[in-house]
Amino acid sequence: MYKTRSNYRSFGNQRAGYKNGAGYSQKRYPNRFKRGSSKRIDVNSFIHKAKEITAEQQSPTSLFSDFNINENLKRNITEHGYNSTTLIQDKTIPHILEGKDVIGIANTGTGKTAAFLIPLINKAFNDRNERVLIVTPTRELAVQIVDEFRIFARGMNLEAALCIGGANMRRQEERLRYFPNFIIGTPGRLKDLIMRNRLHLAGFNNVVLDEVDRMVDIGFIADVKYFISLLPVKRQSLFFSATVSNKVNEILQTFVNNPVRVSVKSQDTAENIDQDVIRVNGNNNKQDMLHDLLRKEGFDKVLIFGRTKWGIEKLTRVLIDRGFKAASIHGNKSQWQRQRALDAFRENEVRILLATDVASRGLDIDNVTHVINYDAPESYDDYVHRIGRTGRAGKKGIALTFVE
Repeated sequence: MYKTRSNYRSFGNQRAGYKNGAGYSQKRYPNRFKRGSSKRIDVNSFIHKAKEITAEQQSPTSLFSDFNINENLKRNITEHGYNSTTLIQDKTIPHILEGKDVIGIANTGTGKTAAFLIPLINKAFNDRNERVLIVTPTRELAVQIVDEFRIFARGMNLEAALCIGGANMRRQEERLRYFPNFIIGTPGRLKDLIMRNRLHLAGFNNVVLDEVDRMVDIGFIADVKYFISLLPVKRQSLFFSATVSNKVNEILQTFVNNPVRVSVKSQDTAENIDQDVIRVNGNNNKQDMLHDLLRKEGFDKVLIFGRTKWGIEKLTRVLIDRGFKAASIHGNKSQWQRQRALDAFRENEVRILLATDVASRGLDIDNVTHVINYDAPESYDDYVHRIGRTGRAGKKGIALTFVE
């Protein structure tokens, strides 16, 4: 059983140079990390003791069976193992069912995808003329949303098309010819399809922007604004994310109309994630330190983040050579390779997944025990999303950041 900070005291003194928050040298490590695009933070922001949340402290939520939705949909939700809603689902689904625009802000891992999929599936089932466009920043998140759609919409005669880069364009164009009810895609491929005259956004009266802050971060703000300009004026617009920057607010002003704003986020990172730092100095071999960590009891399912594609691939090979079952995802991998690695991690065929920030947004992977930032993130927002891969659905998680 993994124990928190006290477990690292002897390990850190001997090899990793670990210190707790009170002993960390502010003078030696200046405020070098940025929070978003303007505020700066220090490494003490990577240190936070998890708090136990008791049943009495949790806000009461509804049962999915309480909602006025199709019985087939209710059955699919139940068979998927869902009974009670999460807080973001409880506070947004009724508004979406009423046809209102919604801005939903919540920490990652709180069930935002189901919050918009369930009422939109119900809406499309009741009226086959309804069409839904869901725009998301990464291929992996788009695939995940399609997978959830298929679970919730089983037996309801609704179709979804996945439109992402790295996959066969011609097959996607062919799929669009049948006017599927849901189109789920990434900005680059959606724009390609629009420019090829294969996709016409004027026909979509339901639109979801998912993790739009990440789309802004990676340079898709112009594309998102372009998509909005092509949409019909009369539509239902939904926005879900964990963070909202000033640039995102600019988009929201043109995207939503008289929205209901729901925020169930009390702080940047989840209370149930134990966060700490591992200090690296010139006398320590960083790869050896990681090796020793991964051999510790309780490191059962570990997601490791690095800064570069080359660095992640090299580290993956080092760990495999040392006998660990590991896989990697990054921008130099094909979409098939990335999905295969994710599936292997989900199914516990490998217990270590290494990734660049392509994996930090929105991915829902069960039972990740640890997130390790082998390379410190570029910004505090990136940190929030990275460590949000653990401690999901109210479970305890641990995040460790190597700091030089």
